[in-house]
Amino acid sequence: MHRILAPTRPWPLHCTGATRQIETRAAAGLPPHTLMQRAGNALARLTMAIAPHAQRIWVAAGPGNNRGDGFEAAARLQAAGKQVRVTWLGSAAGDRPAPADALAARDRAIAAGVQIDDRLPSPSERFDLVIDALLGIGATRAPDGRLAEAIGRLNAAACPVLAIDLPAGLDADTGRRLGEACVRADHTLSLLTLKPGLFTADGRDQAGTIWLDALGVLEDTTAPDAWLSGAPSPARLRLHARHKGSFGDVAVIGGAAGMAGAASLAARAAQVAGAGRVFVEWLQHADAASFGVDGLHPELMMRSDWSRAEASVLASATVVCGCGGGDAVRDRLPRLLSLAGRLVLDADALNAVASDPQLMTQLRARATQALATVLTPHPLEAARLLGCDTATVQADRLAAARALTDLTSCVVVLKGSGSITAAPGQVPHLNGTGNGALASGGTGDVLAGWLSGRWAQAGLHNPADELPLAFATASQAVADHGAAAEPLQPGALPASELIQRLQHDLRSGRSAR
Repeated sequence: MHRILAPTRPWPLHCTGATRQIETRAAAGLPPHTLMQRAGNALARLTMAIAPHAQRIWVAAGPGNNRGDGFEAAARLQAAGKQVRVTWLGSAAGDRPAPADALAARDRAIAAGVQIDDRLPSPSERFDLVIDALLGIGATRAPDGRLAEAIGRLNAAACPVLAIDLPAGLDADTGRRLGEACVRADHTLSLLTLKPGLFTADGRDQAGTIWLDALGVLEDTTAPDAWLSGAPSPARLRLHARHKGSFGDVAVIGGAAGMAGAASLAARAAQVAGAGRVFVEWLQHADAASFGVDGLHPELMMRSDWSRAEASVLASATVVCGCGGGDAVRDRLPRLLSLAGRLVLDADALNAVASDPQLMTQLRARATQALATVLTPHPLEAARLLGCDTATVQADRLAAARALTDLTSCVVVLKGSGSITAAPGQVPHLNGTGNGALASGGTGDVLAGWLSGRWAQAGLHNPADELPLAFATASQAVADHGAAAEPLQPGALPASELIQRLQHDLRSGRSAR
């Protein structure tokens, strides 16, 4: 059994269809009911590990496949001296006849002395731990009736809540709540595979601490639907025989009137990430003197017309465009899309592309010219690019990220809870670091700058390698960005402090906070 914290290595994530295939193949090579018995044993072991002194345990079993796992665990916990009560809502919820393995598990629980009925405990009854065995990974509609009532009782319990596979009311593939009723677990034991929905959208809030037990099934050859990423980037010391030109140039184009801070944050993040030189082209209307120097960060080089430099300058740089650029960024985009060697588009640059078919055509053409591009939209910006609404994007974030790569032929970082990095021909990466403290103005600008600073140092590669390099760099940058916000603390994390944390983590070899 593994506890899935901030990942120290990539973990494969399998949606419902792939998990079913793995389960079917595994069961075919084992004696009947083996997987369910192993699941019950794993659940009982985890229960006693997280609540070793618990005596009174309530198991809420429903019409889903998890009911049998709950029965098996109940039998083992009762045999271990616990007082276990099971509420089985199968028949009351219009359940189809239970399969033979679930019925056999129920009989074992009854034989062990477990009380099984269809009565929900009263609000006054107290337990030391409760187990959510209501629904399985195949649930697709909002729980209602007595199922919703049971979820309400689980959430109101004044004790830890342990969910089997995923919290009841959560979609296993997308992480969206299926309705108002959704279990908020303290722990979730994912069986056989890790499901993407545990790590994105609402999943991270509903699932609590996530555990995995593969039930003794050896690694399956089924291709994952995504990879859970977030392993820290290794610390590297620079070689002595290097100079600032060895680490690439970054140019930040943005900062229209009233939004100069966005460009400044991106530039500072790029510099901290290790770019050799960082240029800033502010788009606000100001006299030339204002472009001379940043008094707090004199290492940043201000240019009023960097985007009009010679084509060779643009071709050799990593360019960040957007970051508070407002409408002014639109005029810079045609030249940048044509000439920038490596391009990161954020914020207003994405909005400009979404509203201008000619810019979209230019963007798509970059891939045919072996010019790599990374887009970093939040859900609203993603919706504008896709011509849909934010709710549609959030309803299936993996699908939205894939659709964006199909539309643009670019690497895409769909920001949000469980940020997703996708690219043509690549299995998406779902980031396992970060938290709600990053919901703060400017943190997205920091990500764009950090990503560009890391990318700029990669040096020139064979054009065929540029897209995989951009994908790997973007995924790692997202992981670094999220890790710098951990552990979660009350309130928002200011973007300027986030830069300081990124620098600290880089210099300390990403030591644990």
